Amino acid sequence: QVRLVESGGGSVQAGGSLRLSCGASGRIFSPNAMAWYRQVPGKQRELVASIGINGRIKYADSVKGRFTISRDNAKNTVYLQMNSLNAEDTGAYYCNSDPVLGGYWGQGTQVTVSS
Repeated sequence: QVRLVESGGGSVQAGGSLRLSCGASGRIFSPNAMAWYRQVPGKQRELVASIGINGRIKYADSVKGRFTISRDNAKNTVYLQMNSLNAEDTGAYYCNSDPVLGGYWGQGTQVTVSS
């Protein structure tokens, strides 16, 4: 059974930083690429950053140079270091495989950036 548990969100002022963590269990972490997704009310969930099992990384243009994704394969955990946050980064953040397999989603973690 797949389980995804996101944590680390919060409320910060513009320019601040947060580090998100996601623990995964079940047959989802390996050998898949893992990613962080962001959802804003009224908009589709979008991929923010993705990291492959071999470390290949991709970012959405809006977060390049500010966010860093990493993974610890021994701990089945994926991280997202978010720096220089701005109001457009506000949303619920979820982790999942890339591409999404099986439709499993965790509860997400809310990030709110005030300007």
